[in-house]
Amino acid sequence: MTYVIAQPCVDVLDKACIDECPVDCIYEGDRMLYIHPDECVDCGACEPVCPVEAIYYEDDLPEQWSDFYKANVEFFDDMGSPGGASKVGKIDRDHPLVAKLPPQAE
Repeated sequence: MTYVIAQPCVDVLDKACIDECPVDCIYEGDRMLYIHPDECVDCGACEPVCPVEAIYYEDDLPEQWSDFYKANVEFFDDMGSPGGASKVGKIDRDHPLVAKLPPQAE
């Protein structure tokens, strides 16, 4: 099991969750943040600090955002497990689900 970042993060990128993550498993894409499912240790430190309530435990992900589980997993398909977001920096792409979304209201 893992935590998932959902649609409320799109175009917000607050990054408070990155500061709280003890294992550096939250990566930055162009328009949202993604949690690496193999690197997440399910500690939950990220969830309460998200100002837009975009982070959910996998089993608690609201139905309307269920596709974001797949988006968080597939975002890492071509890179495997880099072993920490700080080593990689910003990744200049998003999962197709996120990339096709219209700009989100601020």
